[in-house]
Amino acid sequence: MHAAEMAEEFPVVDMDSDALDAARLLAEHRLPGIVVTDRTGCPQSVLPASEVVRLLVPSYVQDDPSLAGVLNESMADRVADKLGGRKVRSLLPDEPAELPRVNSDDTIIEVAAMMARLRCPLVAVMRDKTLLGVISASRLLELALAPR
Repeated sequence: MHAAEMAEEFPVVDMDSDALDAARLLAEHRLPGIVVTDRTGCPQSVLPASEVVRLLVPSYVQDDPSLAGVLNESMADRVADKLGGRKVRSLLPDEPAELPRVNSDDTIIEVAAMMARLRCPLVAVMRDKTLLGVISASRLLELALAPR
């Protein structure tokens, strides 16, 4: 099976999309992450949901998780405040990681190897410079575990 056959339509956002809208998209569709494109629609990065979740936790608690027990849950309510007025690009690392991207004719093993190497739950499936769709880790597992 080739990547083009495994790819699914998947929501994408561009770098200048509203960060709060992107977070809502992640939440509403229970996505593990979202592909971030430039203005031309070419994938540039993946924004993992876990990166947005980090905004729920103050940095001092990330440094010392034992402090989490003394905070009330209203701290989580402030995530909307932290995202308000920001663009998706501000949530991405300054030094972007290698974009998880596979060619349309790559095999299931090649796709799995890319996900494993980059530890990313999503890969963009490309034919030349065109985004055909996305393969999630759960989709890949579904196909790999299907009876033959």
